[in-house]
Amino acid sequence: MDYPLQKKIKTSVVACIVDEQQRILLTRRSIPPFSGQWVMPGGKIDHGEPIHTALKREVQEEVGLEVTVESLIDVYEHVAVGERRDHYIILYYRAAPQSFELSINPDELSEAVWFAPEQLPKIDVPPGCRHILALLHPQLAWSHLEPPGDLADCEIPGVCPVEKG
Repeated sequence: MDYPLQKKIKTSVVACIVDEQQRILLTRRSIPPFSGQWVMPGGKIDHGEPIHTALKREVQEEVGLEVTVESLIDVYEHVAVGERRDHYIILYYRAAPQSFELSINPDELSEAVWFAPEQLPKIDVPPGCRHILALLHPQLAWSHLEPPGDLADCEIPGVCPVEKG
């Protein structure tokens, strides 16, 4: 199968920030992609920027926290997202907060909340975030899990609603 040449693949890092109570910090996006959905803090890696540096920078810019990067959880690929058919490769890292005073970036987010594990399956998150949360908490009942990269149209908010379990 032939694939059209892309100008670039967008490579991003995302921090799954877990506190001592095993709560996970999620933010509600106010801009595309995934506007209106809950996601973990993160963003694009700048050219020449080391991965862990990008992750710490993005967390600081979005929620004002200092974090310690712990380990790579998984890589998730979003293919053909939105009208521009964007292609994302996202590296999800587990991180520990070194501070707890949240200061959200109002240009990108409308809120940030620490969620207990049992709350996570009912939250409206994109498939990549759901995949990562299910890896961290496999004991919970997760609906609407798709393999990375499949059903890309469902990665657009409102196209494929999350089944409420």
